[in-house]
Amino acid sequence: MSKTTAATEKKLAPKTTARNEKTPARARAEVGPAMYGRDILVEAMEREGVEVIFAYPGGASMEIHQSLTKSKIRTILPRHEQGGSFAAEGYARATGKAGVCMGTSGPGATNLVTAIADAYMDSCPLIAITGQVNQNMIGRGAFQETDIIGVTLPIVKHSYLVTDVNDIPRIVKEAFYLAQTGRPGPVVIDVPKNVQQQKTQPVWPTLAEIKKGLRGYTQPDLKADEVALNEILGLIEKAERPVLYCGGGIITSGASEELRKFAEATNIPVTTTIMGVGAFPETHPLSLRWLGMHGAAFANWAVNGEYKQRINPTEPMVKLKDGADLLLAFGVRFDDRVTGKFDEFCKYGTIVHVDIDASELNKNRKAHLPVVGDIKDALTRLNAMIAKRPITKKHTAWLAQIDEWKQKGPFAYKITSEIANSDHMKDHMQGHEDQVILPQMVIEMLYELTNGEAYITTGVGQHQMWAGQWYKYKYPRQLITSAGLGSMGFGYPAALGIKVALPDKQVIDIDGDGSFLMNIQELATAHVEKIAAKAIILNNQHLGMVVQWEDKFYAGNRGHTYLGDPDHRAEIYPDYVRVCNSFGIPSERVMFKKDLRAALQRMLDAKTPYVLDCVTPYSEHVLPFIPAGRTVADMIWK
Repeated sequence: MSKTTAATEKKLAPKTTARNEKTPARARAEVGPAMYGRDILVEAMEREGVEVIFAYPGGASMEIHQSLTKSKIRTILPRHEQGGSFAAEGYARATGKAGVCMGTSGPGATNLVTAIADAYMDSCPLIAITGQVNQNMIGRGAFQETDIIGVTLPIVKHSYLVTDVNDIPRIVKEAFYLAQTGRPGPVVIDVPKNVQQQKTQPVWPTLAEIKKGLRGYTQPDLKADEVALNEILGLIEKAERPVLYCGGGIITSGASEELRKFAEATNIPVTTTIMGVGAFPETHPLSLRWLGMHGAAFANWAVNGEYKQRINPTEPMVKLKDGADLLLAFGVRFDDRVTGKFDEFCKYGTIVHVDIDASELNKNRKAHLPVVGDIKDALTRLNAMIAKRPITKKHTAWLAQIDEWKQKGPFAYKITSEIANSDHMKDHMQGHEDQVILPQMVIEMLYELTNGEAYITTGVGQHQMWAGQWYKYKYPRQLITSAGLGSMGFGYPAALGIKVALPDKQVIDIDGDGSFLMNIQELATAHVEKIAAKAIILNNQHLGMVVQWEDKFYAGNRGHTYLGDPDHRAEIYPDYVRVCNSFGIPSERVMFKKDLRAALQRMLDAKTPYVLDCVTPYSEHVLPFIPAGRTVADMIWK
């Protein structure tokens, strides 16, 4: 049977199934013609609906690349394996489908590790395929050999070393199922070169057979207990100051619409984590935006209560106003960047925690009502219960208090004398300090020019927090960022992956000069592959977030956080415009506020990749700021 015939039969499969419903017959395994292991692997990916793979070839994976040249799968050649794996993550996070990346053995495989860890921390479905040395050389220290299964063991949902060519169809189908269901995550498939070269007749298993063979893997089918859901409604009816605290689980489960319906039916305000941004429209009257270390002051007060600001953490906490008496934590993991000091987080509220992963319950913060189950299913059933028995409380006084907090502690910025006199500002403003470009201004103007419709990625640092604060996200998967691992260099490769997945959307990486430089080689990928992802560099010539901590905790002593040329401090180094142009990417630098709007518009109008280098002051801090391990009483918010 030719591959063309096999593909034709796959298209006819739904009709065949329909006929079989009339005449039940025992399903027989599909057996294909004799093929090489490399071809079986590629066809297995085709059968899983893979549209694109980000793959960098090498000695142990070149066999698979030969097969990919004959496949309908689009192969994108990154200029570094880390860039390719971050791009695969961007694709996955934008679509909810598994992103696929591949590298050769040894250094190719280890260059994928950061993205694998990132996908693990942020529950992103990722399939990382690695070539491996011949089986008879494994464990002998062969050229470019690395035990990638051992290296990645703590940061994968599952992993496979393929030792039998006949196992490839099963392994690939299992890998995609595991990566995409329950709490998603990365799966590694390590394929020795000799297995790629072996020939066999593939036996293609069905999904039902795969599920049957995965004993103990019950996550996809977990449903919240009916009694627990009734108890949640009872707690809501009694509560005076309820808050919904929602995370990435809402987005992963596809429960954003159910959440909106639930919040409106109960009149409960919603705050999210960074991973949950967009799960609830930030333009909605019930939105509290996001909370935590650099989250909205009003969101932190709503959850924890308002306290007199203390200078020293040894001082007693003096409460001024009460926070939530009921916290509905849906699809979150109580990350330390959200909670601060664990035992002080929502200290006086009843905590309900619903999550599909039982290991997250009571891990960081003890819940009064822990519930295991898929959040979309739970919200769907809660909404049905409320439709039959509506919640009558409107929480008018509580919502009025929240409005008061919103007026008191909004996100804000201003140009200070310290900013105007900092490097590059004093060097280039020449008495026009009113023309300083603050990072917040750039993002605020971008939001206006794009009508809040762009898909945003970031690197990691101050720019990441400002991107979260000053762009209001209306849709799930609209802000894509390395949240748990906090990996610099994530932004631009991820933007490439998103643009490949969503070619008709405006995709913009809001980056720092430190993060952007880490994977700048992917400009070549953007140019050659004609991927029109844009980038804005908020260029302060420093590692801004570390500088902020140095200013706060180390008396401003710089511990190797300056990224410019120390012999020519007045210059912008490197010259990103020249670098980008050498890649064939249009680029410009903007330093004066009067030039910003037009420059942003030129970037947005470009039909190609585009980089806009915005020179900003390094002395600007991200506020609000709750120092690590501290409490809302220690929050610096203005």
